[in-house]
Amino acid sequence: MVRILLTNDDGIHSDGLTKLEEALREVGDVYVVAPASEMSGASHSLTLSRPLRIRKIDERHWTVDGTPTDCVTLALNQILGPEEMPDLCCSGINHGGNLGDDATYSGTVAGALEATILGVPGLAFSLVARENFDFTEAARFAVTAARKVLEEGLPEGTLLNINVPPGEVAGARVTRQGIKKARPIITEHIDPRGKAYYWIGEEYYGTSTEDGTDYAAVEAGFVSVTPLRSDMTNHGALDALDLWNRLGAEAAAGQEEDQPAGLG
Repeated sequence: MVRILLTNDDGIHSDGLTKLEEALREVGDVYVVAPASEMSGASHSLTLSRPLRIRKIDERHWTVDGTPTDCVTLALNQILGPEEMPDLCCSGINHGGNLGDDATYSGTVAGALEATILGVPGLAFSLVARENFDFTEAARFAVTAARKVLEEGLPEGTLLNINVPPGEVAGARVTRQGIKKARPIITEHIDPRGKAYYWIGEEYYGTSTEDGTDYAAVEAGFVSVTPLRSDMTNHGALDALDLWNRLGAEAAAGQEEDQPAGLG
């Protein structure tokens, strides 16, 4: 029987996680290991500065007081173990999109990424909406995507970042990451003891809607399917930076010339 691990960054009580679990039960046995509280923006962070606690809710549900990366790491190495290793890890469904640069901040994407690093195909699902979250279409597409990946597999080291537009879906497009146009907005407040605290937010002033980007696909009503990987190397820049190899050799040669002569 197919085993599917679910996680998210909105927490164990998220409606998106519930809808995803309900939908994927028709694909296989579903196990949920999710953060005990919201971890949006946690990115691919692993908790190393304190111990983590696992709470078992029932035979298929656990919470971890940590990040999505913590959840997947503990699920695969402690909670489930090799005898119950999942065939697939699905993360989401996130309340809001994870398009363009936002994918680097996303705990939803990080959950799928961690699974991929540990040898389990990962899929991250997000609903691109700001209110009135109806996960019906996103959950339906999750079933389609999960079945396709289980049947056909994915290129080694690849996860899929899947963003579903609100409302009716026109289809799906394989895309590349677009570029978000936004700037940070920081507001200062004073707590009851007179000390300052700060909220970090963003002000959007447009997005990259070039053909082939995730933003363009979603804006046109299509599901955006973006293949990602943990290798962040800009392979196209390797040749352009080849001069640095020569600079390194010259620096090393200069150091050898500066060495004092040995005593005979």
